Amino acid sequence: MTALTHALDRTILIRASPEIVFRYFTDSARWAAWWGAGSFIEARPGGEMRIRYPDGSEAVGTVLEVAPVERIVFTYGYATGQMIPPGGSRVTIRLDPDTDGTRLVLTHAFADASARDHHVQGWRYQLSLFSNVVVNELLANVSDAVDAWFEAWAIENERQREAAFAGIAIPSVEFRDKFSVVAGIDELTPHVGAAQRFMPGMHLERVGTVRQCQGTALADWVAVGADGQPRASGTNVFVFDAGARITSVVGLWN
Repeated sequence: MTALTHALDRTILIRASPEIVFRYFTDSARWAAWWGAGSFIEARPGGEMRIRYPDGSEAVGTVLEVAPVERIVFTYGYATGQMIPPGGSRVTIRLDPDTDGTRLVLTHAFADASARDHHVQGWRYQLSLFSNVVVNELLANVSDAVDAWFEAWAIENERQREAAFAGIAIPSVEFRDKFSVVAGIDELTPHVGAAQRFMPGMHLERVGTVRQCQGTALADWVAVGADGQPRASGTNVFVFDAGARITSVVGLWN
């Protein structure tokens, strides 16, 4: 291989554990979910790597190194031989544990600067897609967690309410809205009890679909009184951690 003296470096944070992120490098179905139909990878030294882009062009390569769940290295070139011939560049992806998930560090080494510069926006875009694909799978049941949050606000028994929050949120979960600034399930649980005393029979219902991107979800809601009539409405902003648990919620009233 020609000396690869020009490097493109990019680092992103993905809100998922390294174990979850790394399986996209060892499972061809997940690899294709990232890159597109027809893409595949044989995750072993000497294995084949192929990326099929939407326009029909293909990048091919050979896996050089696999170190679960830390690192994968493969060559990268185009099947046509244009710009970069097969084996003409090298991609190294390293996964570093982070308190918020995984810090992905990519280095793409090239033989010349023009090829490197041509790929800067491509990797910026592809790693953004990758993060979304990973987190979308992790939060495939995000609507269930959101619904469980709203349902917990109607649970009258304090111990059951506390258990409900503990099942979907971290112990230090934060909640803020026009009436609330609380931190921790131990504060949230009695706070909801107080709301029930001042607004007896009131419960929250989700309206429409949950919208989620990169671990942040938006859910519209309506507060319904004991008589079945709507009393208020708004939108909640949920933030999830790398374990798909709620870390904070902000309620925005209409």
